[in-house]
This record gives sequence, C-alpha cells and structure tokens, in this order.
Amino acid sequence: MPTPYHPPITIAPRQLTLVGEICERIGRWGGRNFSLSPQLRKANRIQSIQASLATK
Repeated sequence: MPTPYHPPITIAPRQLTLVGEICERIGRWGGRNFSLSPQLRKANRIQSIQASLATK
C-alpha cells in the first residue's frame, strides 16, 4: 500500500483564520449592488468601440 502524501508545508491556524476573514470580506463586498448608471455604461461602451477601431 502506498504511503500517504504529505505536502512540504504546514498551514498554521492563524493562516486559516486570515483566509477565512478574507473570504468573508470578499463575500460581503461581492454581495453589494454595484449597478452602473446608464450614462456611464454608454460612455464606457463608446470608449471601448473607439479603442477597438483605432488604428495602430
């Protein structure tokens, strides 16, 4: 029977705590409604089209 794999690093409890806090904050931030105004979306779309048509 093969021996179980043991990674060359160990994860400390503090690291797990920090990762958990980061994930929680990302979840809270991602849950917010960041809707762009129609004018901003239109301006961004025009800028994107102009950039894609620009000759280099």
